[in-house]
Amino acid sequence: MSDLTVRRADVRDLDFLVAGNLAMAKETEDLSLDGDTLRLGISHMLNSAADGLYLIAEQHGNPAGNLMITYEWSDWRNGRFWWIQSVYVHPDFRRQGVYRALHEAVREMVQADHEACGIRLYVEKENFN
Repeated sequence: MSDLTVRRADVRDLDFLVAGNLAMAKETEDLSLDGDTLRLGISHMLNSAADGLYLIAEQHGNPAGNLMITYEWSDWRNGRFWWIQSVYVHPDFRRQGVYRALHEAVREMVQADHEACGIRLYVEKENFN
């Protein structure tokens, strides 16, 4: 995908993140999330680096997809796992390398973090989208 960039999300991405999470929950688990609660939860994450972060993939300045990272401390490894969660790619951008770009950005960030000990991704077995 040409002109695809990945950056850390911020408050200007709130509406896209809320819409994407609402759509992802409906598509993958047939869940209808409460939009107000979701907005508060995403706002918290955008303002709390200790809890995690969101990444946004853009093409020509338009948001194409996102994922969220949360952290889990491992006493066995004396390090921090990065959990990939809340992955969403807008339907107009699917099958164009958006997730691949997001995942590569996570890998680069993990390699630069001296406390990181690995990446984990939970996959819903019934998700065929």
